[in-house]
Amino acid sequence: MHIPGTVLTTLALCLLPSLPACAEQSTPADVEAIEQVIESFRTSLINKDKPTYMSLFFSDRPEDIGWQFVSEDRRLADIRTAKPDAVKARKIPSNNFISLIDEAVATAEPREEKFFNTKIDTDGDVASVSFDYSFHANGAKENWGREMWQLVRTEQGWKIFSVIYSIRDKRSSAES
Repeated sequence: MHIPGTVLTTLALCLLPSLPACAEQSTPADVEAIEQVIESFRTSLINKDKPTYMSLFFSDRPEDIGWQFVSEDRRLADIRTAKPDAVKARKIPSNNFISLIDEAVATAEPREEKFFNTKIDTDGDVASVSFDYSFHANGAKENWGREMWQLVRTEQGWKIFSVIYSIRDKRSSAES
């Protein structure tokens, strides 16, 4: 009996979800270690602790770490009233992970980034983290949005490889 290829393909696709996953699942230890990276990031800004902050990243070179923001539409429209050439997502070399800690260290005012609704997905070697955030300067909430990190597990532990985030502020249509 000859079974047409489409029948075999359909059968194979139906059975695929029942096969065991090949990738390792995250362990509580991995999740805990990644949570510690998040907490160290948060406290290093508060404490103006550049060495600890820098140790959280895969490299100490800005060109090696992805770091990109995207402006919310209403915020962007307001920015365009003064800068008509403003774009939603523009790579700005001076906006990088080092400039964030350098600015925090340079000012006497407190800086803090707060994290909410954190989700961690990892197979034990790579991870993605997403959360809502709010950034506070001198106790006042300046901006907020959604942030996502990609991390890799190295011999020295989990390291941040890239960061993307949306920015909303008082010009935005809705506060979260």
